[in-house]
Amino acid sequence: MSDNKQVILTYEGVKKIEEELEYLKTVKRKEVTQKIKVAVSYGDLSENSEYDEAKNEQAFVEGRIATLENMLKNAKVIDDEDIKTDSVSIGCVVKVKDLEFDEELEFTIVGSAEADPMQMKISNEAPIGRGLMGKRVGDKVEIQVPDGVSTYEILEIRRH
Repeated sequence: MSDNKQVILTYEGVKKIEEELEYLKTVKRKEVTQKIKVAVSYGDLSENSEYDEAKNEQAFVEGRIATLENMLKNAKVIDDEDIKTDSVSIGCVVKVKDLEFDEELEFTIVGSAEADPMQMKISNEAPIGRGLMGKRVGDKVEIQVPDGVSTYEILEIRRH
């Protein structure tokens, strides 16, 4: 991740990142430090897999902390009042009808840092999110997805 790439977040996303950062700094760092101490007590570090594993975990935790801090430093927070409902934008909830399967779906459009497809939070940079951006209620949108083309009709746009 570039050191100064702007990260678009909702307030919910900022809170989630802050909570993960706090956990990593206060709980996880101490756990990893303790694992390293225990591994060092086993003696010879050159053949100590517990030590190597703990050091790798430490590097991962520190890297994640740096990534999260950078995301917060470069965050552009979308305020609920700034979310437009006349067209699809970041932060809004979009109800669509999948015309192929005749089913209704609801997506929350978020920045890439908050994307969670299992929670129907899709990135504005993902194919469906990008395809819906700027569209209005009543629009029919054909979106290229990995297994073909999906066609959606936009039924509703609202704030979360």
